[in-house]
Amino acid sequence: MPISRLSDLADATLSPRLVIKVGSALLVGAGGVRGAWVAGLVAEIAEARARGQDVIVVSSGAIALGAATLGLEKGGRGSLADAQASAAVGQIALSGLWATLLGDHGLTAAQMLLTLEDLEDRRRYLNVTATLTRLLDAGAVPVINENDSVATEEIRFGDNDRLAARVAQAAQASAVVLLSDIDGLYDRHPKLEGARMIAVVEGVTPAVQAMASTESSSGMGSGGMVSKLQAAEIAELAGICLVIGNGQHNRPIERIIANGVGTLFRPRRKAGARKAWLGGRLRLKGEIIVDEGAAQALRRGSSLLAKGVTAVGGVFGRGDPVAIVEAGGSVLAHGLSEYDAAECAAILGLHSSEQEQVLGYAPRSAVIHRDQMVLK
Repeated sequence: MPISRLSDLADATLSPRLVIKVGSALLVGAGGVRGAWVAGLVAEIAEARARGQDVIVVSSGAIALGAATLGLEKGGRGSLADAQASAAVGQIALSGLWATLLGDHGLTAAQMLLTLEDLEDRRRYLNVTATLTRLLDAGAVPVINENDSVATEEIRFGDNDRLAARVAQAAQASAVVLLSDIDGLYDRHPKLEGARMIAVVEGVTPAVQAMASTESSSGMGSGGMVSKLQAAEIAELAGICLVIGNGQHNRPIERIIANGVGTLFRPRRKAGARKAWLGGRLRLKGEIIVDEGAAQALRRGSSLLAKGVTAVGGVFGRGDPVAIVEAGGSVLAHGLSEYDAAECAAILGLHSSEQEQVLGYAPRSAVIHRDQMVLK
């Protein structure tokens, strides 16, 4: 039976594996680590473990902690070099904090630092899955952060909301809890008169996306409501629930569960494991633009044929992930191309009977096969 309400997060049968994401502003205040708050959260994690639930923590805070130690301006985010240096120093303190506090409850912390490529490359993604599974089977609490000391702007998540959703996919979690500085998703900016919090969201639709604000009120983190909705979309593909709740209170998980304060995103669908990985990718090598007839055929479950392709963008090879884009510019699907970009451009608009003369070999059955595609 799927999770239907926030109180189900405390049910080990319905929620056997949780991912909890903690933002920088919750961990680090003006005077350094918010020790009492973190200790309260760790006590809640220990209680969840006692109920029979696995818990994975996705923890921000390394850059903020390192910047304070090094005395760097702008919280260590003044430049990429500052951020990387701050992360290198702060990650030691952050992992030590979690190890000590979890150890006080007889729990073993396990640090994992991930980059975008660790979860975008299929083989490395499966390695992450195997490591997480083994750690959880051994009774450890994985504490995960982006490896900011080596990540660059081009190869990084940029926020831990989406990282948490991708980790939940890899770990086959039941739910993701994003602890933020706000109670949940509001139908408009929460500062506007009449703003109403949405208790339950049945899938992230364009109407839901229109409610998002890009602001992060703390000025310390890197995510806003937009990144949280992107995380909800990633989780949805894997059939995973996602919760946005306010982490500024003591024992925030208890407040979400017992008082029912938060927004629960319930997935409308569940893709297979490979398609969930593909649909949750954040970096694509190119795009293939299709006409309306092809778009309708794809929605009915067909493969993408060259006849329906109108344009090709980017540089990609056979097997690379690409976006399938409608004429209006909206992304319809992600898929693995059967051709490289030049070949796609050469055969666009052609029937299969016309393609062999252009390619110099017998054409493949489709530009993107439906088994290598997931609709957005």
